[in-house]
Amino acid sequence: MGGELQTFGIAEARNALAWWLEAGVDVAVQEDARNWLASPPPKARADAPVAAANVVAPSHETLAELQQWLASSAQLPLASATARRILPHGPENAAVMLLSDAPSLEDLGAAQPIGGPAWELAKRMLAAIGIAPEDAYSASLSCFNSPGVRMTKGDREACAEIARKHIALAKPKRLLLFGDGPAQALVGKPLAQARGHVHKIEGVRAVATFHPRQLIQNNSNKSYAWKDLLLLMEDEA
Repeated sequence: MGGELQTFGIAEARNALAWWLEAGVDVAVQEDARNWLASPPPKARADAPVAAANVVAPSHETLAELQQWLASSAQLPLASATARRILPHGPENAAVMLLSDAPSLEDLGAAQPIGGPAWELAKRMLAAIGIAPEDAYSASLSCFNSPGVRMTKGDREACAEIARKHIALAKPKRLLLFGDGPAQALVGKPLAQARGHVHKIEGVRAVATFHPRQLIQNNSNKSYAWKDLLLLMEDEA
């Protein structure tokens, strides 16, 4: 009965002991007695709600408080030790708020959400609709330049929540969404579907159009961008 008795030699015992040590088992018994007959603890439900990250704290009641949080918080989407931060700038109650994708290397060099040749083109676009650059408020969907990091769906939703709070506190007269990222986050559609229409975001008249960087790369889209600017500036019905 019971079959043959298997031998367990010294080599096998050493191998088993090495495995236990790697697994963190370094004692044969526990200090406290264990109730082996107790029922196991209930498993967490797969659909149990997960605590939300501290994305937008309710204490941000002014634009200055939100700006300070953007400048200092390590809990922002895409924040990391290597990511470089670019902060928004411009006046409260601006004639227009420019919301662009995450900053590029050119923007980092200029230390503003839109920099380099793209900012020069953006200034000409503003001048074409009668707005001085200093009367525009500029911000990015994410204030971090994170090379090699792709924005996940969760990141986009968190950035959208921050952007809506940002718009509500900045109180711009109009909102211009530059590029596919802001269109996806705040309109829920890619740029190709979002542009050509007026949207209301936090009660602000908003239009999506090409980022100036895209217009520099593809001049043929400038005529479409001009139509978007005219649509933005139309009188409210």
